[in-house]
Amino acid sequence: MNKLVKIFAVALLVFTFVNVSAQTKMKFGHIESNKLMMIMPEMKKAQADLQKDQKELENQMVSMQKEYQKLIQAFQKSEKTMSDVIKQAKYKEIQEAQKRIQDFQQYAQKALTDKRNKLMQPILMKANEAIKAVGKENNFTYIFDFNAGNILYKSNQSIDVLPLVKKKLGIQ
Repeated sequence: MNKLVKIFAVALLVFTFVNVSAQTKMKFGHIESNKLMMIMPEMKKAQADLQKDQKELENQMVSMQKEYQKLIQAFQKSEKTMSDVIKQAKYKEIQEAQKRIQDFQQYAQKALTDKRNKLMQPILMKANEAIKAVGKENNFTYIFDFNAGNILYKSNQSIDVLPLVKKKLGIQ
């Protein structure tokens, strides 16, 4: 008897879901958020800022590497005439320069990543807000982001909302 009640309850739930689904027209959309982000004017400015910082860091790295090479060349040039104490001091100086370069590389990578995240956050938020607004205004049930996951199938009934979001953001 208990089993029969469970089966009846499940059947009732399935029937209710099918009935509600049939009454409610579901509307699906999709977007490639990467395409949207790449055409946003804020993205061009963010990329320019990042490239400027990257160039400055690269110039500093080149300068440090040149200084390091000079230390090695000077050491190699006069190594035979140096006392052991001077050799050890110069060798230690070379190792410290190498360590500074490694530390700077790590710092530069972290600094660029942090700056990128800081610049991208408001752009991403603006894009997401526009996508949500388009979804709400156009009565979409779902809008899928092709860049966020694996979409194995896309029906012709799924609507590309990129043109609507571009219009919402005022992008030609």
